[in-house]
Amino acid sequence: MPESPLAPTPGRATLALLAPVSGVIVPLDEVPDPVFAQRLAGDGLSIDPLGSEVVAPCDAVVRQVHRASHAVTLEACGLEIVIHVGLDTVLLQGAGFHPAVKAGQPVRAGDVLLRFDIDAVARRARALLTEVVISNMDLVAALRPRSGMVVAGHDVLFEVELKTAPSSPAAPASADTAITSAPVIVGARTGLHARPAAVVAAAARRFAADLRLRKGEQEANARSVVSIMALEVGGGDTLTVVGRGGDAAEAIQALVTLLATDLDGGADAAHGASAPAAPVPIVAPSTTEPVADGVLRGVAASPGLAIGQVFHLRHDDAVVEQRGADPVQEQRALESALSAAHLQLEGLRQRLTEEADANHAAIFAAHQELLEDPEVLDRAAAQVRAGDSAAWAWQQAYTSQADRLSALSNAVMRGRATDLRDVGRRVLHLLVGGSAPVDVPADSIVVAEDLTPSDTAALDRTKVRALCTTMGSATSHVAILARGLGLPAVAGVDPRILAVPAGTRVVVDGDRGIVNTTPSAADDSRIVARQAVDSERRERELAVAMEPATTTDGHRVEVVANIGAVSEGARVADVGGEGVGLLRSEFLFMDRRTAPDEDEQTTSYATVARALGHDRILVIRTLDVGGDKPLPYLDVAAELNPFLGERGVRLTLARPELFRTQVRAILRASGSGKVAMMFPMIATLAEWRAAKALVEREREALGVAPVPVGIMVEVPAAALIAEQFAREADFFSIGTNDLTQYTMAMDRTNPRLAPQVDALHPSVLRLIERTVAGARAHARWVGVCGALAGDLHAVPILVGLGVDELSADIPLVPAVKARVRSLSLAECRETARLALEAGDGAEVRAIVTQRHS
Repeated sequence: MPESPLAPTPGRATLALLAPVSGVIVPLDEVPDPVFAQRLAGDGLSIDPLGSEVVAPCDAVVRQVHRASHAVTLEACGLEIVIHVGLDTVLLQGAGFHPAVKAGQPVRAGDVLLRFDIDAVARRARALLTEVVISNMDLVAALRPRSGMVVAGHDVLFEVELKTAPSSPAAPASADTAITSAPVIVGARTGLHARPAAVVAAAARRFAADLRLRKGEQEANARSVVSIMALEVGGGDTLTVVGRGGDAAEAIQALVTLLATDLDGGADAAHGASAPAAPVPIVAPSTTEPVADGVLRGVAASPGLAIGQVFHLRHDDAVVEQRGADPVQEQRALESALSAAHLQLEGLRQRLTEEADANHAAIFAAHQELLEDPEVLDRAAAQVRAGDSAAWAWQQAYTSQADRLSALSNAVMRGRATDLRDVGRRVLHLLVGGSAPVDVPADSIVVAEDLTPSDTAALDRTKVRALCTTMGSATSHVAILARGLGLPAVAGVDPRILAVPAGTRVVVDGDRGIVNTTPSAADDSRIVARQAVDSERRERELAVAMEPATTTDGHRVEVVANIGAVSEGARVADVGGEGVGLLRSEFLFMDRRTAPDEDEQTTSYATVARALGHDRILVIRTLDVGGDKPLPYLDVAAELNPFLGERGVRLTLARPELFRTQVRAILRASGSGKVAMMFPMIATLAEWRAAKALVEREREALGVAPVPVGIMVEVPAAALIAEQFAREADFFSIGTNDLTQYTMAMDRTNPRLAPQVDALHPSVLRLIERTVAGARAHARWVGVCGALAGDLHAVPILVGLGVDELSADIPLVPAVKARVRSLSLAECRETARLALEAGDGAEVRAIVTQRHS
């Protein structure tokens, strides 16, 4: 969400930029492109467009029209304003775009800059999101963004407050001898358009030297995205880099290396191809797979298997009278209904925060914004003034806008039509007296043409077994909510499902994306038996979850939980969790424009500590972000390999004020419970000592008692010298997710490699063994807080290797404790010995299955 507008500073010039295209404002943080999300190209906003015409946001001069026609750069009041239509649209090579201006041409606010075929571009681009950014933010004192829906050339998108004086000029070029690089061939296959240009400019800003890119007789300031784009560098073009200043040689080498890299490789375009890469489709079940009679295909929207009776959920809009009474009374009625709808949505948002998570709950925050859609509100108000009833005026206004959205080919915008109808129907029912809640029978498979997020969130989860819709997709809001609520779901099902009589027993397979409308008695029995066994097992585990996890021969293992929100702290004890082995503090820092202050952090940490009580440990990991997990308010340069870059403790040590604030907050919260602190991504003793020294300085300044301070072992270097760390650190917590990818040199986010990134690989197990041995030499305890701690195949091995604590996700805690109780330490040690001698992870799993099934 953009910040609330700030009050302008007296005496400073302010430039209001109108929306260049009609649509819904989207914060840059939510743009699925790191160059814009990390503000490497500049700061501003994005718009999800509903129109196909881009207009000038203010009086300006056109600096550049990109040769692919998808971006225009303007200059106004010294500001460089970049308007970039869509993501990966450079690959279209101008197809579907029709510029209406040329470089050097003056334009007035509202003048057409370019037109584009919204349907054609939406089908071929990764997204239609249109970014409006100021690339030279050094001239900007403040940027005041707006939110909601905007009309092109009419509504203000954001205001820019200019600095009263320009920045100090750079030293004259003649002050240093110029160094010129050897020619470098540009590796970005689509050239230096906005994204790669932003990466180059960000790299150049890391150096003090004055850096220029030369293409023939033309030259560009390497720090300026707009200047680089103006060179119109294509893939395979030759450039030289010229630098002046003390670190010019180092800077030139860095830029040459960067320029030779395919900075746009993520676009997935073929060498020399002019056509764009096709968007990645949603994977649906194979049409060649044989399907039995009565089995209907769909898209796997939420995993799981369920059997139950069909319940058809249909929406019938209320019938309303067209003519109203007094327009003033009708307008008051409309405003009252809108206010009530806001409160209802806030209640749903809070419920989803508690039952699922904050990401799912954010859908209803977006719905609250739709209640403020100016086009809908203005049309409804106009019809009320003309004599229509509030209900009729509202119904006409929201359905008209929703119909416009649903007629578009872009799936994201069609999804917003469903959301708008959901919000509109909610207000309508409030205006006509409300509607009775849907009484869903027990064991229901809810079947509908479509389900709104409100429908999904309001369903009684004790009665609903699965969801099935003829519309929607695996990326729709309903699919996201279904996954968060643990309900199997299939979307896009053959419409014949709507003709299946209510009460018919059907099977929903959310893993395969199919619905069996004629399950056999054997199918029925098999599924019911499997569900009964799983349910009984979960009930048994939960019934004894409060008991300690002690092996059959008396060895105690602590089982704690991983959490990532304040609200989750209260759930830990309910499942038998003996504390929190990992509080991911990133939740306080993400999805916002400024870092949380010390008081906010202290309150959050203390709330969790109090929820756990003084007997349960709370291990708080300090901020773990970096190139792969960016924060918009941190100036973190784009990195070619962010997993090997400035992240974790490396980043916080480089930003001591940020680090100091968090450390002080943790120390202040330590009086509320049994608090410990640990640092992520520690690789060297120097990093550990620097971080620990900062903690000690702040602890002494605050006058609080010492707290245990440990390290995450997620880098092989830390595991290999664990004994040296154990002389100084109070404890270790092994992050097996990162430890595995660093050990095997495989990116765990790469879908082609992910199946091979197995934390049970013997090489990873040997590093765990080495870590435990190092800790034992100095009587330190060792926990595992990665996904391996919740893997029931891994539990015997981790116990056998001597791990003291297992920290798993909250729902897994009872099962992990039950698994420990079924084992003997002697058998676990023998299993671990055999696992260390195995050839790969598959062999390790086979050993565990054979010995502990």
